Amino acid sequence: MNSSTAKKIKSKNTVIEKTLASALFKKGLRYRRNDPTVYGKPDFTFRKQKVAVFCDSEFWHGKNYLNGQKFKANKDFWERKIKRNIERDREVDKRLKNEGWVVLRFWGKEIIKNTDNCVDMVSEASTK
Repeated sequence: MNSSTAKKIKSKNTVIEKTLASALFKKGLRYRRNDPTVYGKPDFTFRKQKVAVFCDSEFWHGKNYLNGQKFKANKDFWERKIKRNIERDREVDKRLKNEGWVVLRFWGKEIIKNTDNCVDMVSEASTK
């Protein structure tokens, strides 16, 4: 990965986050983005209802890896990196759930292809 590629990789305001944010807002749901006071800095938080929403890209959060993806270059690096991301996601989920939060995680393609379904799940969780 060269420096220009690294600059293009975003951790905030990704296409999947923007897509879900727009749909949630249109539905009348109000949220906080990347709240640093909530463990794991969820992409969206509904603090009063204790709902945390994460938008996970398939590559960085290991969906393809869990489905048997093999890395061709820098295999050891990428396997360590992706395994640690998966482990961190589980740690975040566990801690938030122990603190009484509802945790929702959506894969990027799920957000793009089934935005309304994702919004309905968030709406249901945040209106309980």
